[in-house]
Amino acid sequence: MRAVWICGLLALALFAATAWLLAPLEPGVLALQFAWTPRRFGEIIHVWPSACLARYRWHLPVDCALLLAYGAFGWLLATRTRLFAPLPAPARAFAQYCLPLAALFDAAENAFHWWLTGMPRFGVPDVYLASAGCSAAKWVLLIGFGALALWAVARSGE
Repeated sequence: MRAVWICGLLALALFAATAWLLAPLEPGVLALQFAWTPRRFGEIIHVWPSACLARYRWHLPVDCALLLAYGAFGWLLATRTRLFAPLPAPARAFAQYCLPLAALFDAAENAFHWWLTGMPRFGVPDVYLASAGCSAAKWVLLIGFGALALWAVARSGE
C-alpha cells in the first residue's frame, strides 16, 4: 500500500509542477494536443514567443516522469488495493491497464511533440494525426480510469 501512496503523491506533485510550468502558454497545451493538422499545430506554436516554446519543450522530460508515476499508480491501485473489487472481472482487468496504457500513449505524444516542435515540419500530416490520436487515446483512458473508479466506489455501497 505504501507504493500506491508514493506513486500517487509523486504523480500529484509532478502534475502540479507541470501545470505551473505550462500555465503561461496561451493557447494552452490541450489545444496543441488536439491539433490534428500541421496548420493547426503551427497556428498554436507560432503564437507562442520563443521562450514559451522553450518552456513547452523543457516540460516534456518532466511530463515523462509524470507519466511513469501515474502509470505505476494506476497499476498499483488496481492490483494492490480492493478499490475495483466490486466491479465485474472484465472491468477490473481493464482498470489494471488503463493508466499504464494512457502513459504509453502519453509517451508517444511527447516523442511526437519533441520532434514536431524542434523545427517546422509541415510535409508530414500523418505525424500530426498520429500525435493527436495518441493524445485522444490518452485522454479516453484517463477519463475511463476515473469512471471505473467512480463506478467501483458507487458499487461498494450496494
